[in-house]
Formats: sequence, C-alpha cells, structure tokens
Amino acid sequence: LPFISTIKPTTTLLAMATKAENGNSKFYEDEENLKKLCNFLRSAEGPPIREAVEMEKRVYYLKGEKLVNFMVEPKRGTKWPSNLPRFDSRQEAIAVCKDLCKYQFMHRSEKRGKGDLVVSRVRDFDEGGYFTWMYEGDKTYSHLMTTGLIMGFLFCTCFPIWPNFLKVFVWYLSVTMLIFIFFLITIRGFAFLFIWILGFDFWFLPNLFDETLNFVDSFKPVYSFEKSKPGQLPYRIAVAVSFFSFCWWAITQPSEFDGFISGQQDFLKDLYAGTLISDMSQQDKENIDKPKMPSLDDLLKTLEKDEHNEVEEELNEEDQIDSLLDNLVDTDEDIDIEED
Repeated sequence: LPFISTIKPTTTLLAMATKAENGNSKFYEDEENLKKLCNFLRSAEGPPIREAVEMEKRVYYLKGEKLVNFMVEPKRGTKWPSNLPRFDSRQEAIAVCKDLCKYQFMHRSEKRGKGDLVVSRVRDFDEGGYFTWMYEGDKTYSHLMTTGLIMGFLFCTCFPIWPNFLKVFVWYLSVTMLIFIFFLITIRGFAFLFIWILGFDFWFLPNLFDETLNFVDSFKPVYSFEKSKPGQLPYRIAVAVSFFSFCWWAITQPSEFDGFISGQQDFLKDLYAGTLISDMSQQDKENIDKPKMPSLDDLLKTLEKDEHNEVEEELNEEDQIDSLLDNLVDTDEDIDIEED
C-alpha cells in the first residue's frame, strides 16, 4: 500500500505533463497560432539572428539549436506572451519548428561563405542546420512608417503653399535644433577634454553618433568613464597648456573677447530673425509665394520704353543717312578740286 500511494502522485504528474504537452501541440497545429509565435520570435524579444545574402537578397537566419534552446529556455528578461503556451520539452519545440518549415515560415539553408547562404535541398528541420526566416513578421508598423514617410514627403513638397505662421514655426524649430545640436557637441567635447587632462576618458552619450545602432540604442549608456591609456601624459600636458593659455588670453584681453561674444549674439539674433544672409526686402519675402503679374504702371512703363527705343532707332537711321550724304558731297568736292 505505501508503494502504491507513492506511485499515484508520480503517475498523476506524468499524466498532467502529457496532457499539457498534447494541448500545446494542438494549439500550435493552427497556422494562425504559428503566425503569432513567429511574430514573437521575429520581434526584439526573440532569439538573436544574423544577416546574410541569399539569392541576391538580404535575409536573416539562425541556427536550429539556438532556436530550440530559446523556445525551451528563453533568455533572461524575455517577456513571453501570455497568449502563447510555453514549451515544456525539446521534442515539443522541435515538432513546432518542423511545422514552421512545413508552412514555409522558414527554410533550411547552407553556408557557402561568410555572410553567403544558399537554399538547402534538405527540407527537414535539424538542430545542426541553419534556417532562414521567410516570414517577415507583423508589417503593421512598417506600413505605418511607409505611410508617414509618404505623407511627410508630400507635406514638405507643398511648402510654398504653407501658411506664413507655419513657415515661421518650422524656421524657428530648425534653428533651435541646429543650435541645440551644436551646443550638445561642444559640451560633450569640452567635458571629455577637461576629464581627459586628468587622466580619464569620459563621454556623455558615447554611442550618439554610432551609425550601426538604432535610434534607442544610440542613447545607451548615458555616459562612460574609463581610465585613459598609458603614454598620453605629454599630449595631456600640451592640451592643458593650450587651453589655459586661451583662458588667460580671454581674461587679459576683455575687449577682443567681448567683441567675439557680442558677434555671436548678433549672429544668433540674425539667425532667428531670418536676416543672416538675406538680401531681400520684407515685402519681397511676404510676396515670395504670390504669382508675379505685371501691374498697369509696369505695362505703361514698358510701352513708353519701347516707343522711346523706336524713336531712337529712327533718329539713328536719319543720322546715318545724313552722314552718308555728307560723305558723298565731300567726296565730289575733293574730285572737283583735283580736276582744277
């Protein structure tokens, strides 16, 4: 009896596990549920993937073993969707991966070189093979971004018909962003310079200009602080001497430095006022988008100018005729004088 009572709970647990596994298998037999699983696997929470070129097209692939490992034991911090059942065994995960290949969510590939793949003739799933994603994931975000890009392009091309207040707002926004970026870069540089002189490398937003990262990752981490590499002491001394010499010049030559500051303030005022490089009158600026039609006064002035030109041309012709006749008379007189 004690032996039987010990076997009963174990048998119950095995039955429950088998029932749960069968339930998961039936859940993922539906193609729509497989699509939900693929949306999760292709998201930022999914397993790491690599880029390659296959059939002259950029694709994303991963090894079968890593995919199975992630499905059974996701990486730490992964938020598994609540509407997707978890996998309790590798066999269950492998069975679902076979269905992914069957429904062409992915296909097996072979490595031909670094970053170069070819489609494999073997279609079955195997943990030792490489598999390329054919399913591109949920395209809702991509469609929204494409629509926003097209609308933004059309909006910018209609700039000539924008209301004046909107043009002024865009101008102020552009100038403000330009100044903000300039001061951000300047402050980052000076902060690095001051601390580098003391023997440490400090960067505020060190990945800000890293083009290999996305927008969010460019702001991570907020700062980095490391000890400088050895052998930089002479350079730090030279930079320190140059910087403090500049500070001494700014203090001892207040008139010149004050003129420099005043010039920068005037520059900012002209930049916001839109008169930095402008050679147009305010009326021309306001009427820049209006169709330029000649007024009645302009038409009358044009007619008068044309008539004046015609009169001058007639006078010029008469002068030419008179000059020609005078030359002929002079020539006849010269001939008569020679004959006498």
